[in-house]
Amino acid sequence: MRLGSAVHYSGNVLEAAERVRDWERVGLDVVWVAEAYGYDAPTMMGFLAARTERVHIGSAILPLYSRTPALLAQTAAGLDHISGGRAILGLGASGPQVIEGWHAVPYDKPLARTREIIDICRRVWRREPLTNDGVYQIPLPEGMGTGLGKPLKLINHPTRTDIPIFVAALGEKNVALAAEVANGWIPTMFIPEKAGEVWGGALAKGAETRAPELGPLEVVAGGALAIGEDVTELRERARPNLALYIGGMGARDRNFYFNLACRYGFEAEASRIQDLYLSGSKQEAAALVPDEMLERTSLIGPAGYVKERVAAYREAGVTILNVNPIGTDPTNDLEQLRGWL
Repeated sequence: MRLGSAVHYSGNVLEAAERVRDWERVGLDVVWVAEAYGYDAPTMMGFLAARTERVHIGSAILPLYSRTPALLAQTAAGLDHISGGRAILGLGASGPQVIEGWHAVPYDKPLARTREIIDICRRVWRREPLTNDGVYQIPLPEGMGTGLGKPLKLINHPTRTDIPIFVAALGEKNVALAAEVANGWIPTMFIPEKAGEVWGGALAKGAETRAPELGPLEVVAGGALAIGEDVTELRERARPNLALYIGGMGARDRNFYFNLACRYGFEAEASRIQDLYLSGSKQEAAALVPDEMLERTSLIGPAGYVKERVAAYREAGVTILNVNPIGTDPTNDLEQLRGWL
């Protein structure tokens, strides 16, 4: 099991880069750079590539709709080159509010787009002349544009032609797709004890047609980290964020995180949280986040307890334990955790 952490899309990214340098020295294996509608992820990823030596650098996530497939492939190849083969391309559909409200692109065909983009990226890295006949028409066909487009191949020779592609997915169909065609899967709000019940069928379905050369599917999951005898109150910090995702991250009838909470068995709580959050009662919504969810989506507690949580994530198939250190000595907590892995 490898150890990962993330750089959030808010806050001081320069300070975050220095933290990553410290954490690399105590054994951090992977750092993920988020992107929403703040700073772009590739800029930060390039900066991290220059400031680090060993840690792998992944996007988590680049929205499918914000860039052309060719640009996604170019970006990943460039990052892989300047990092010496340490790039991971993390992709996801994001949601309608961001894609249509920020990028001004229709939120349509997420599954077909995911499949085609992954295939196109891999063909670009193999330096094949780029053509595609699907959601993405490459080159543009007659009647669209000038008619002068022609198949091109990547000018550079990539450091690797098999840059890992990880897909952020929650729904059954897109989880199955990730298990079929991606190198890794990035879920969120991951409860190890319930993962098999919620996602086991989708993962098995995707695995049925998975190409053997892809190897086993990597799984990235974890939560907040704090190790100590008197740290359990730190779990409370997650309440507002979980309430945001369950209650307000999307429209009432199209919120993937709300649906996940319901699939975990928290239907009544999720409905009340959503009602309160959308009415503006955010603190009241946060107060209703189930204690079980707070506990099981974190690694916060005494050393023995955190070791038990690590075992639960391992048992659930997690291969990259992704943590957010929030204790008083985050570097020491990461070093301890690295030793247990």
